[in-house]
Formats: sequence, structure tokens, C-alpha cells
Amino acid sequence: MHQVTRSMTFLSVLAVAGSLWAPLAEPLAAQSTPDGFKAEIQMQFEGSARKAVMLAEAMPAEKYGWSPGEGVASIARVYMHIARYNYMYLEQSMGITSPMGADAYSSWEDDVTARFQSKTASAEDKEWIVGVLSASMDHVRDHLEPMSDSDLAASTRQYGRQVQKWSVMLQLVAHMNEHLGQSIAYARMNDVVPPWSR
Repeated sequence: MHQVTRSMTFLSVLAVAGSLWAPLAEPLAAQSTPDGFKAEIQMQFEGSARKAVMLAEAMPAEKYGWSPGEGVASIARVYMHIARYNYMYLEQSMGITSPMGADAYSSWEDDVTARFQSKTASAEDKEWIVGVLSASMDHVRDHLEPMSDSDLAASTRQYGRQVQKWSVMLQLVAHMNEHLGQSIAYARMNDVVPPWSR
């Protein structure tokens, strides 16, 4: 009798455990995008993208090669880093090919660092960098806008783990915000007031 009772208790525990585990075991593809995610991520992206471009435009060209210390990214490199990852995240984790190819954006940061080691940035250099940064923002906008909730819920891989595509967009905005903060600090150190703070 005790054996039967113990067996039934064990089976009951297994049944409860199975019901608790079932939602966790659901495949990523069957999960959905968080309610209101697309509108929220678009709003957050637009706010940060606008500030990054405004700050790049406000920074004097002669400051683009400035860095707070040896071996630390320059102002120009930070802007190019943001642009690079805007293309890279979409290409590597969402299957959206960049218009210029990965070889181009992969070398941007080193190119601007090498360029400004020998001379101060010119107005043309600044115009090119602001243009690249702006174009990377448009690239994200153009591909995020037509995406449906089911597109955003699709499974993909990022940094070696399985995620949904909405998570890639969240990472993109988090990455941009990290370096926007860095750019704001750089601006303040060079007596440049962010335009939206005036």
C-alpha cells in the first residue's frame, strides 16, 4: 500500500513538474514579440539616432581626431563604431545584407583612426563621417519599418546564442545608447554642448 502511495505521489510530482517545464520548453519560433515592442523600439531608436547625428554635426571638424587618452577611441572612431554595428547586427543576425558589404564597414574604425593620426580632420572628413552615420540610421529604419510581429519573433543567433530578432533590435539600441553616452562625455570634455540640451 505504501509503495502504491509513494508511486502515485512521485507520478503527481512528475506531472506538476512537467506542466511547469512545458512553457519553458516551447520553441523560440512559437513565442511572440512582446506587446507593443515594435512601436517602443522605433521610438527609442529614433530618439537616440537623432541625438547621435545631431551631436556629430555639432562637433567641430578639428575635434574629430580627439581622444581622451592614448589607445582610447577618438570621436570619429566612436561615430564609425556606431555606424558599423548598425549594419553588422542586421547583416549577421537578421540576414539583411548591407549596401556596401561587410568588408567596407569592418574597416571603417581602423581607417579613420589611421587617417587622423597624421592630420586633423577636414570639413570633408567630417561631412563623410556624418553621412555614413546618418546612412546607417536610415538603413535600420528602412528595414525595421516593414517588419511584422512575426518577423520580429523569428529565431536567429547573436553572440553564439539563440534569440528572437526583436532581441537583436534591442541590442542594437542598447549598443547605440552606450556609445551615445560616450560621445556626450567627449563633447562636454571639448566644450561642445549637446544641441538638445541648449
